[in-house]
Amino acid sequence: MPLSEAQREVLETLSSRSSAAHREVVAARALLLAADGLANTAIGTRLGVSASSVAAWRTRFVEEGLAGLGVVRAGRGRKPSISDEQVADIVRTTLQETPPGATHWSCRSMAKAKGVSPATVQRIWSALDLKPHQVDTFKVSNDAKFEDKLVDVVGLYLDPPDKAVVLCMDEKSQIQALDRTQPSLPLKKGRAGTMTHDYKRNGTTTLFAALEVVSGRVIGQCLPRHRHDEFLKFLRTIDREVPKHLAVHMILDNYGTHTHPDVSAWLAKHPRFHFHFTPTSSSWLNLVERWFRELTDKAIRRGTFGSVPDLISAIEAYLDAHNADPTPLVWTATAESILDKVRRARRTLDAIAS
Repeated sequence: MPLSEAQREVLETLSSRSSAAHREVVAARALLLAADGLANTAIGTRLGVSASSVAAWRTRFVEEGLAGLGVVRAGRGRKPSISDEQVADIVRTTLQETPPGATHWSCRSMAKAKGVSPATVQRIWSALDLKPHQVDTFKVSNDAKFEDKLVDVVGLYLDPPDKAVVLCMDEKSQIQALDRTQPSLPLKKGRAGTMTHDYKRNGTTTLFAALEVVSGRVIGQCLPRHRHDEFLKFLRTIDREVPKHLAVHMILDNYGTHTHPDVSAWLAKHPRFHFHFTPTSSSWLNLVERWFRELTDKAIRRGTFGSVPDLISAIEAYLDAHNADPTPLVWTATAESILDKVRRARRTLDAIAS
């Protein structure tokens, strides 16, 4: 089955989209295999579909082009006037170019540039799962000991040691006690609760927290500053709360206070404590970060605090409520599966850089 260069480009784009409609992805792959000379039966066996489905896709594609595949959907009115070459041009421009003076395309800017309607651009983008308005953030760690640290931490999650407690520890610093400039209105039928967009700052506090991996219980303490002195004070709190017969394995980041000489001296006097450091730029590896997000969403972001003690009271109330019915955060990813993703990301970055 012959394909033009424009048609092949669009089909290859659609076939590689992991979040596009499954049926359309399979159909695109079937058409590409058909263009390479495979028979319907062989294509069906490879893709896990029937030969009759492959035949139907081929027939519809020959008769209607990309419109038959759903990239440009025909309605009940007049037939689509946009050609496969125009579709391919819009896709290519979306992926490889940016509009003058802007960082990304919108439906209207692309429609104006290509002489089509915004609705046509939206249908093409929806069919191929293209979202120029969205961007995901990432950071691949450059830690020279990334693999060793990753295996160490994931090993604690998946196979915790006997007669020990595993704690994910971090500090949530500079939590602001914000008060609103006008009284908020309560939630009522037909209207969401309201609060002013501006605020008054009433000071800050730092929350030191350690999440127990097995139970989900959190040891927390609010302290005024974020230094090694406060960290040592929190370590003493943990030492009091964890039964003496248990070893303590703590997962932490690479913040300087965690390796301060005074901290190292304290650890030498308390041999049941063992520190395990996450790789740099890998806060996602520390489960307490997820708990911090829940704390922010449920107790801080929409709160009003006239003073730092009010803020601390709210944090402690959330801690008490959480520990009354703790839910553990279960880690499931293996170290090897994570390393595979990191290797792919590094290969992609190296290819772009070259």
